[in-house]
Amino acid sequence: MAEWKNTGSGSLASLVRDTSTLSDAREAFQGLVETIWRLRQPDGCPWDRKQTHASIAKNMIEEAYEAVDCIESNDVSHLREELGDVLMQVVLHAQIAADAGEFTMADVARDIDQKLIRRHPHVFGDAAAQDAEEVLAIWDNVKLAEKEAKDKESVQAGERPEGLLDGVPTSLPALMQAQKVSRKAAAVGFEWETVQDVWDKVDEEREEFRKEAPGTAEREMEFGDVLFALVNVARKEGIDAESALRASTAKFRSRWQAMEGLARQHGVAIEGLSTKELNDLWDEVKRQRA
Repeated sequence: MAEWKNTGSGSLASLVRDTSTLSDAREAFQGLVETIWRLRQPDGCPWDRKQTHASIAKNMIEEAYEAVDCIESNDVSHLREELGDVLMQVVLHAQIAADAGEFTMADVARDIDQKLIRRHPHVFGDAAAQDAEEVLAIWDNVKLAEKEAKDKESVQAGERPEGLLDGVPTSLPALMQAQKVSRKAAAVGFEWETVQDVWDKVDEEREEFRKEAPGTAEREMEFGDVLFALVNVARKEGIDAESALRASTAKFRSRWQAMEGLARQHGVAIEGLSTKELNDLWDEVKRQRA
């Protein structure tokens, strides 16, 4: 069993923790690390040996999305497999870095472990949090403190301090990126007081959108502003906008498939139906699933 470390401020808490789900993954994880290392050896796999961080960067995204698909479809058996694929990407990148003398898998694991402990002072320290909202506030405060420390080091080294939003990857999906940017700005006080204030901002942005001529770049930008304002509504409501949109899209796809099934039952191709006929099918599917 894994060696215990101090994971709480009270001794009583350690007595009531259920250790039945605490797994010892040292042997299995080391086996994976050694397998990836072996594949990268001179007598290993030609494909694995030639890979770089850049050449397999997109694989990380693809594997992560496949895992998310399993989560959203409650496909536990395939989730186990997809999480393995995600972990393989992590270990492979770490081995590529180790081969280049950059860092190792042990560095990666140690760094994230230390970060988790540092950012959960309500578990590993003296801070207190009663709900998830308070936890997020603590998390943001710790991150800001970390940023201030890094900025101080940068200034001392004659470098430009990292901007508040520099840590948000521009490669993220637009909706996810908007959420992170919004949350970071709110964490330093750039925030509306109420949800209604944000809805008022949505109305303001909609009016600005209407004023721009159709087909112009200005109208497109204003539409983006409407979407960004809606992301802030979601954040204030405690809703993950990315997950909400994915769920709505999945619902639409499911209903559309049902419409196609109804069309086949009627002996017609859905592509040849009029708008009214399509809407009638849509309403029928909604009634069936009500």
